[in-house]
Amino acid sequence: VPGLRVIYADDDIVVVDKPVGVAAHPSPGWTGPTVIGALAAIGHRISTSGAAERQGVVHRLDVGTTGVMVVAKSEQAYTALKRAFKYRDVEKRYHAAVQGHLDPLRGTIDAPIDRHPTHDYRWAVVSGGKPSITHYDTLEAFPAASLVDVRLETGRTHQIRVHFSTLRHPCVGDLTYGADPTLSARLRLDRQWLHARELSFLHPRTGEEVRFVSDYPDDLERALRILRD
Repeated sequence: VPGLRVIYADDDIVVVDKPVGVAAHPSPGWTGPTVIGALAAIGHRISTSGAAERQGVVHRLDVGTTGVMVVAKSEQAYTALKRAFKYRDVEKRYHAAVQGHLDPLRGTIDAPIDRHPTHDYRWAVVSGGKPSITHYDTLEAFPAASLVDVRLETGRTHQIRVHFSTLRHPCVGDLTYGADPTLSARLRLDRQWLHARELSFLHPRTGEEVRFVSDYPDDLERALRILRD
């Protein structure tokens, strides 16, 4: 898979820098590349735990989201990492460019998320949805948008995209959740400006904390330069 880079690998885990356009694992209707397929192709043995199409996958990134992602190679690692993600013992930090300026500049979004009542492919803040908590802090403000550091307390599907869209500050380029198509075109973005910047957790075998960071890919860097001009 072009652009997919292995940041770190040992007998228990493999950490990758996922490029845009790549799914975490195979799914019905998806015919493009996957992280699991790419790792198998370069010789990484992945844990056989989990559903057949998701073996070794302990968390996911959207196809249109780039950044750091960990996959379990051993059964011990799969069990330990699944537990760590479930009990929120993993720190996941994202950077997102969102439209406009947030008020307050730093805060917490606590709003339940579930499937959108009328659009199968979308998610939404709905009464009775699963608890969803997003912490954010503005890093830089531009005339048309803001760069924010996001820490997830929960990990719902499309959580960051849904929460900021609900505040009427959708991720730049995220046409699915209400982004301005004119701004997206000016920035030459055809996906959401959302990047899994950092991942830290206790190594499943050694118990020591490990931390991995991913740099912005070229399309997001270019969009930031245009926003600053």
